[in-house]
Amino acid sequence: MKNVLYIGNNLKQQNANISAIGILGPKLEQEGYQVSYASSKSHKLARLLDMLWACFKHRKQTDVVLIDTYSTQNFYYALLVSQLCRVLNLKYIPILHGGNLPQRLKTSPKLSRAIFKNAYKLVSPSIYLKEAFEAHGYQQVQFIPNSLDIENYTFHKKDFQEVNLLWVRSFSTIYNPLLALSVLKALKDQGINASLCMVGPDADGTLASVKQLALDLDIPVKLTGKLPKKEWLALAKDYNFFINTTNFDNMPVSVIEAMALGLAVVSTNVGGLPYLIAQGKDGVLVPPENVEAFVEAIKNLLYSPETTREMTIQARKKVERFDWELVKHKWFELLS
Repeated sequence: MKNVLYIGNNLKQQNANISAIGILGPKLEQEGYQVSYASSKSHKLARLLDMLWACFKHRKQTDVVLIDTYSTQNFYYALLVSQLCRVLNLKYIPILHGGNLPQRLKTSPKLSRAIFKNAYKLVSPSIYLKEAFEAHGYQQVQFIPNSLDIENYTFHKKDFQEVNLLWVRSFSTIYNPLLALSVLKALKDQGINASLCMVGPDADGTLASVKQLALDLDIPVKLTGKLPKKEWLALAKDYNFFINTTNFDNMPVSVIEAMALGLAVVSTNVGGLPYLIAQGKDGVLVPPENVEAFVEAIKNLLYSPETTREMTIQARKKVERFDWELVKHKWFELLS
């Protein structure tokens, strides 16, 4: 089997959700691949140096380097690692995660070409990014969706007599958690019995703003902090709506998981979300930064419970196609 060096943010910190490297890497190991990792260093410069050192250290036994690639600061990790791979004559495959990567292609065309034109292949977990990259002339893009072990996700038929909102993400400005509180406030102001639980670590200090806004709006919000996967999956049984408030996104695993669990999903219509959710069939899409649109969508679902239940059934059927037992064969083909 192949020897894989996986480069990404393999952080174990309390202020970070588990990232792609912590999900895909162990799955490849379970399938018999020899996987080395970099990096778990918390300091950004130390992390970069560790990534570069790993490429050099493992250069002789590595068959392929997987590089988690995002649109913000981590873009430069991918840039430097990919150029070292070129020098060392190592095949590398960027895995495209950043929902704002299409903008990066426009603002940094030369740097983007340095990474992507010289890659063995590109992997996109969404059709959205695949099409965006192909439009910029990158034709070696392979679509491999984010996966889950569907057997771990029990589908629960929900009651829709009240609104119990669940929000799962890291507390970061890009994911716009403050919008969730405004939605809760607007629902309550209209006399709707509603609650909100927010699950995730504080990534950039936004959690303090969330707590302050909850006080200012005088609304009760359950904040659990970061939870192990099993705990938030169990918690989800007590909620019937999942709201995704992000301003930029690709193919968020949390939304896929919510669809698997039977929650009615209402999400902003950004990035890869319209490629994941069929409007009105297995979820509802609304404009970003729009409290009224969220509230209207939730009310429509609340007042049409049978239609909403059917929507959640269709969502479950869709994400069953993302089961690792199916998706893994795409990775086998790519790495063979």
